[in-house]
This record gives sequence, C-alpha cells and structure tokens, in this order.
Amino acid sequence: MVKKVFLIKDMHCTACVMRVEGIEDDLPGIKHISASYQKQQMSVEYDENQVSEAQIISAVARLGYHVEMN
Repeated sequence: MVKKVFLIKDMHCTACVMRVEGIEDDLPGIKHISASYQKQQMSVEYDENQVSEAQIISAVARLGYHVEMN
C-alpha cells in the first residue's frame, strides 16, 4: 500500500469533496481517500499493483479539477 497527497485546485465546497472522494468507488485498489477543500488536497491510500498514480490523477481531472503532486 502507498499513501500519497495530491494538491487539488478548484475545490471550494463540501460537494466538491464528495465528488473527489467518490472516485474511490470507480477505481479498484483504492483503500481510502480523504479530501479537504480548505487545504486544497486529498490523501489517497492505494494498492499500487491495482491502480496507478496516473489513473488517480486522471479520474480527478475528469471531474474538472486540476491535480498536482504535493
């Protein structure tokens, strides 16, 4: 398991957090996601053998947010 923090620009409310955290249901291998619009970041714990960092970034980007590594 790997735990990484991603910076997510453009999150501004609880609904944004819920949308971002919802990728947990779409990507196999993600154990836990915790997002914060106040900190503009999300922490993801995932199995790197099942899902890649690029897949996580892509899933969040498809929601309309800009993602960067912390």
